[in-house]
This record gives sequence, structure tokens and C-alpha cells, in this order.
Amino acid sequence: MSVLIWVTVGCAVVWIYLTFGHGMFWSTGLRLPAYRPPETWPSVAVVVPARDEAAVLGETLPTLLGQDYPGPAGVVVVDDNSTDGTGDLAARIGERGGLPMMVGTPPEPPPGWAGKMWALRHGVELAGEVDYLLFTDADIAHAPGSLQALVASAGDRDMVSQMARLRTVTRWEKLVIPAFVYFFAQLYPFSRVARPRARTAAAAGGCTLIRMEALERIGGIDAIHGATIDDVALAREVKRTGGRIWLGLAEHVRSVRPYPVLADLWRMIARSAYTQLRHSFVLLVLTLLGLFFVYLLPPLALLLGAASGDWRVAAEGAVAWALMTLTYLPMVRYYRLSPAWALSLPFAAVLYGLMTADSARRHHRGEGASWKGRTYAAEPR
Repeated sequence: MSVLIWVTVGCAVVWIYLTFGHGMFWSTGLRLPAYRPPETWPSVAVVVPARDEAAVLGETLPTLLGQDYPGPAGVVVVDDNSTDGTGDLAARIGERGGLPMMVGTPPEPPPGWAGKMWALRHGVELAGEVDYLLFTDADIAHAPGSLQALVASAGDRDMVSQMARLRTVTRWEKLVIPAFVYFFAQLYPFSRVARPRARTAAAAGGCTLIRMEALERIGGIDAIHGATIDDVALAREVKRTGGRIWLGLAEHVRSVRPYPVLADLWRMIARSAYTQLRHSFVLLVLTLLGLFFVYLLPPLALLLGAASGDWRVAAEGAVAWALMTLTYLPMVRYYRLSPAWALSLPFAAVLYGLMTADSARRHHRGEGASWKGRTYAAEPR
């Protein structure tokens, strides 16, 4: 038991650090920076890559066309070779009025290009000369003042990104989605993303406003043409070239995409989990061990210590689990769930470990990352 005591002490120390020394990653208070409306509103093009998105586009596209923006703005929907009539549906929605809109359809992406990146490149070309580009996914709905607030809050920043509020209706969504955002914030603490001298760089691909000058400075979409985790890749390039970026949680931007069963969530996460680890088996093993040590050990130590009468082990496990739960609680509240869901994080961590292992299995079987019928064997490094 002496070994277990030292292990649980180490776990408690890790949680003390995560709680007080890791950029307050657990805080959900980061919203769009305070701003003053500019004297002259810059021009903006909203680029929406859409591949087989007819099921959600009818709900989301009208929210973009109905934006109350004081300056020049338009919407570009890129129908990425859909088979469900996405392009025709977008054209019909555009006829109802609102911001000017065009629909473009590029050819199939050339070798080495991720499909979404190829669609974004086509959308940027159709947008022409504008001051800002808003990259937003087809499943993202925007409140009427979303575009205005994004542009006004940009100030001297080159990129402003909001993590859309994802859907949490089913039990599986309630278990997995808040944990997904929590883990992402732990990996990329939002407060560090905004620091010019910090190496941490990340963005949320569902809602990213970028200055055209900044995109041109990195070499355009071509600079990240093979990226499957494109939002983080774009943020890294912008920050690497001296750009200022910001990332926070959204209040009025939400995803309407449903994940009714576990298999849907599993595919969403396993698609890119191993890519995040740079297809490294060593990093995979370390990640799985880390998930066990950080998230599973605290409740196990509490139970084992109580069962064996070793109250020191039980107390250390309880301290670690309490800190874990308290740091997860703000995310649970952000998603308007019962506080009891804060106790579920160890179970979510187990699922994420299994999804990550499955992502590695798929990669080594040659299946690679897949998205809407396209498979990418490996992302260029």
C-alpha cells in the first residue's frame, strides 16, 4: 500500500497544479473581448464549406443570411461535391433574401489536400478582396448580432475564434460533449492562446474570424492544405508569423448537429484523435497512461482505500477527485446540465481513452482519418 500512497500523492499534486497553475483552463468565463464599434465597418465574407449538409443547412444558413451587420458582408457556400442536394438547397435559401450569397462547387481535391481545406480555398477565392473572412461550419447557427460582435471585438487581433455551444440533449451527448470541450481547454488553455509570447495556439473551426492580411501572410489556405485538425493548424501558423489570436466560449453561436447515439460521437472523436498525437505509438501509450493516472486513479484510490481501511489513500483520492469535479463543474454549468454530471468525468475519460485507442487502430489498419466519405491515410507533418 505504500506504493499506492505515493502514487495517489502524485495524483493529488497533479490536480493541485491543474486547478491553480494551468492557466485556469477550467474557467468558462472567457467570452468575446470587450469592444467599441469601429467608425468604419470592414468588409467581411462568410465562408461555409458544406458537404452533404442538407439535413442542417435549412436551420443554420438563414441565421447567417439574416445577420445584422453595418458594413459590407456576403456569404459564400461551398458545395463540396455533395450527393444530397446541399448546393440546390443553399441556392433556394439564398433566394429568400438577406445578405448577398453565392454558391460554388470546386472539383474534387487534388492529392495531399484535405477536403475541407480545398473547399475553404475555393471559398476564399470566390470571396475576393475583403478585410475579414469568417470560416464557419454548415452546422453552426449564429444569433443575429454574432458577426457584428466578432468583427468589433477583433480590434488589433488577427484571428478571433469562438467554440460553439454543442448540442447536449441525449445522455451520451451530456456525458461526452462537455468533457470534449473540457479536455480541449486543458490541452490548449484559452488564456494562454491569447498571450502573444505563449506557444499555445488553437482555434475552433466552427467559428473563426481571420483578417485577410493574416491569411495572406501565412501563405493562404495552402499553408495548411493537408490538415485534418485544421483549426489548430491555422492558429499555429497565424501565431507563428506574429499574429495575435483569441479563443473563447460562445454565448450566441451553437451547433445544431445531433449525436443521438454513442457511435456518432465515437466516429467524431476517433476521426482525428490519433492525428492529434502525430500518429506516435509512444504518445498514444503515454496518453492512455495519463488518462488512467489523472482521471481514473482518484475514484479508484478512494474506493480501494476505504475498502482496505487505509484512510490516507482514501483521503488523497478524495482530494484529487474533488478538485477534478470542482474544475469540471463550470463546464457542466455552461452546458446547463445538472451539477451531478460533474461526477461523470472519470467515465468520460475512459470513453476517450477507448476512442483514442480505436483511432490508432484505424490508422494502423490503413483506414486513416475519414470525413464524409473521404479517407486521409496520414496528415503531412
